[in-house]
Amino acid sequence: MSTRGAASESDPVIETREQLLAPMIGGEKPPIDWRIGTEHEKFVYDVKTHAAPSHGEPGGIRDLLVALTDFGWQPVEERGPDGAFNIIAMSGPDGTVSLEPAGQLELSGAPLETLHQTCAETGRHLDQVKTIGAATGKGFLGLGMWPDKARSDLPMMPKGRYKIMADHMPRVGTLGLDMMLRTCTIQVNLDYQSEADMVKKFRVGLALQPLATALFANSPFTEGKPNGYLSYRSHIWSDTDPQRTGMLPFVFEDGFGYDRYVDYMLDVPMYFVFRDGVYLDAAGLSFRDFLAGKLSILPGELPTESDWIDHLSTAFPEVRLKSFLEMRGADGGPWNKICALPALWVGLLYDQGALDAAWDLVKNWNIDERENLRNAVPRLALDADVPGGRKLGELAREVLAIADRGLAARNRLNSMGDNETGFLNPLHEIVASGKVPAQRLLDRYHGEWNGDVSRIYAEESF
Repeated sequence: MSTRGAASESDPVIETREQLLAPMIGGEKPPIDWRIGTEHEKFVYDVKTHAAPSHGEPGGIRDLLVALTDFGWQPVEERGPDGAFNIIAMSGPDGTVSLEPAGQLELSGAPLETLHQTCAETGRHLDQVKTIGAATGKGFLGLGMWPDKARSDLPMMPKGRYKIMADHMPRVGTLGLDMMLRTCTIQVNLDYQSEADMVKKFRVGLALQPLATALFANSPFTEGKPNGYLSYRSHIWSDTDPQRTGMLPFVFEDGFGYDRYVDYMLDVPMYFVFRDGVYLDAAGLSFRDFLAGKLSILPGELPTESDWIDHLSTAFPEVRLKSFLEMRGADGGPWNKICALPALWVGLLYDQGALDAAWDLVKNWNIDERENLRNAVPRLALDADVPGGRKLGELAREVLAIADRGLAARNRLNSMGDNETGFLNPLHEIVASGKVPAQRLLDRYHGEWNGDVSRIYAEESF
């Protein structure tokens, strides 16, 4: 989730519809300027007890962040309700290292030109945190959900927006606190050339997001036992907050574009307003009222452009539009999966021939078919049915072949002369075996682990 920096003194008040459209229009870039922004989260644990460390304890999350200064990172602070400032992120040349609500550590990587650069960035980050972890007794786990922790086992990080969200979540769903406290994801942020290009990429991304969920399914345990799902993280989103999640059927309607997405966002209830370094609770209030100067917590005040940027970050659909498109369907996972997710989507979306071919696969699916697939995948993964009487695993072969061609056409080479297609190899292996990561974990749980899920720390940590 976003980390709010200091507000600008010249933050224009929103007075026109054009200002609401500006972030999306401003995201348009010619293909030569398209970049890849990869985000990945991981669980932090004490290597002796497997407990999740709090922010302030000795050797805890705050100390982990501070230790990143040895690698050139600079702290980002936020003022808490008591007036004290807390380090809640680190900023550096590789992007931002920030905190999810229970201390899950996230790298929001820099916008990079190639997958080779993205994977090198991931490697640098993991080397840094593992060095710090070795000195402080902390480990880092790449999964979609804590395999053994109850909500009550987990701390809350001192970020103002998280307190507001945690109070609001039980009002709108039963699993929102699980989303905040117990899950990790990998995401990739990608560019578009024009409104029409954005629309086509958005549609392909939404239709095929369940495939990404299946390929990366990696959350089969809850509180030490199998939970009946392969991606419980994905299931959690189905009962988090229906007004800000889901498959967005309107994206497939004739005439969809920036303007329609703005209308959607205006109907998403607010969480907060950031003023004077503090988050004010606006949960459930209307941004439309804010535009009219009728927000109850700031009567007579109009929103600024930064308020709108903040609000755009508070919707959580399967694909999200800001000044770029975010692919949001994958569970957290190991190093090679962090590199594989951007490879999948760059291969499909950054070559016109691949984008056209991917759209041809899904363009005739109707609303019910897309929704049924999304609902089936958390339990069934590649065994879910797709339109046309096939299994998702069969479709996956075609999609990966398209992504291979797209990456080969990009012809972005490393120093050894290799193109980017090799980053898809872990996904080809999954499809060839028919087993997603969660199924392999379950095999070990029922086999060599003898029902002891704690074995996962030794075998699945970075």
